[in-house]
Parts: sequence; C-alpha cells; structure tokens
Amino acid sequence: MSKDFNVPPVVFPSGGNPGAAASASAPFQPSRSSNPSIPFMSFDVGSASASSSAPPFAAGGIGGAATFDDDPPLLEELGINTKQIYQKTMSILNPIKSRPELHEDADLSGPFLFVMLFGLFQLLAGKLHFGIILGWVTVASLFLYVVFNMLAGRNGNLDLYKCVSLIGYCLLLIVILSALSLFVPQGGVVIMVMAGVFTVWASRVCTRLLVELASCGNEHRGLIWYPCFLIYVLFSLLVVF
Repeated sequence: MSKDFNVPPVVFPSGGNPGAAASASAPFQPSRSSNPSIPFMSFDVGSASASSSAPPFAAGGIGGAATFDDDPPLLEELGINTKQIYQKTMSILNPIKSRPELHEDADLSGPFLFVMLFGLFQLLAGKLHFGIILGWVTVASLFLYVVFNMLAGRNGNLDLYKCVSLIGYCLLLIVILSALSLFVPQGGVVIMVMAGVFTVWASRVCTRLLVELASCGNEHRGLIWYPCFLIYVLFSLLVVF
C-alpha cells in the first residue's frame, strides 16, 4: 500500500536576479580567490607585479640621486688622517730638525698604532705587556701633564689630550728598540747601549716638542726633560728585561 507525500512547490520571484534574495538571507561568506590554489585570499596579481617592479628608492627621488660615490672615505669619517700620521712619524725620526707645527693638531690614531706595535713586538719576544703598556702610557701622560702645569703655573696651556699624543708618537723610538731587540741577545751590553741611545733620543724629541708647543716651557727645559727621561726609561726596561 503506497502513501502519497505532499511536496510544496518552489516559487521563484518573477523579476530581478534569483541569487539576490539568497545572498541577502545567507550568512557572511569570504570572497573567493581568483587563484583557486590559495583559498580565502583575493588580490590582484597585475597590480602587485606593477608595484613591485618599481624600486622604493628611485634614483630621481627627493634630494637628488643617492650614490656611494659622494660618500667620504671610511678613514676620513673616523677622523684618521694617514698623511698627517706619516708626517708626524717622519718628524719624530728626524733628530736634527723638529716640526712642532705638525703636532699642533693632536690625535690618538698614531699613538694607538705604536702602542699596538710595541705590544706585538713584546709578544714576539715572549712577553705579554699590552695592559702594562696602555696603563703606563695613561699614567705617564697624567704625570707629565701635572708636572708641566705645575712648572708653568697659570700660564700653562698644555692639555692632557696633546700630552698623550706627544708621548705616544715619541714612543715610536722605543717601538724600534723593541723590534731590534728580537735580533740581539737579551741582557747583553749591546741591548743596554741601544736602550740608552733610544731612551735619550725619545726624551730629547718629546722635550723639544713640549717646549715649542706650550708656552712658558723654554725656561724649564731641563726640568721637563727629566720626567720625559723617566717615562721612556720605564718603557725601555720592558724591552731589556
């Protein structure tokens, strides 16, 4: 025995889009992607490629072209003047004529280089003296700065920065002594004589530059030479012993 089921008829609206009513009543659905492999994402591939083809910083941007050719050299940006360091080094090695005008502009690039070379030659000799050299340079600069200003009184115009620069550049002669000591027997007469010569040389050059650069120093030349001599004797003792 069969039973009949009454199915209500489906009525569509007579005008307009049939999917409009369904979309109005349906819940929110994300827009489908134009690329079927990436669901729930929709973007315009053409516009993305067009925007990515243009660099963010064009050559003709605001302020003109940004090129690396206009940048100064790295050493100049760091304040390292290699030509000036070379000229100061040659003036230290000249025992006859001094050029104090080169040392008016003090710097620490050359002294730092000589301190590192001194420590390197000492390391080749089997002595680790990097910390001792840096500490003695600092203490020696403070010592010479205080002594000179006490002698000059209120008229003294020697600053600590220039004092460190002068002591560091004159340390070049002790660096040469340290390099030559690698080829000379330690504790002999030869190394003692060499140490005496280079110590007097370094003390004389440092005193001459201090006297000519700072005012009220010519009348105290002998008193200024004595602390300079003590400073470079200490450095030469590191080489000898």
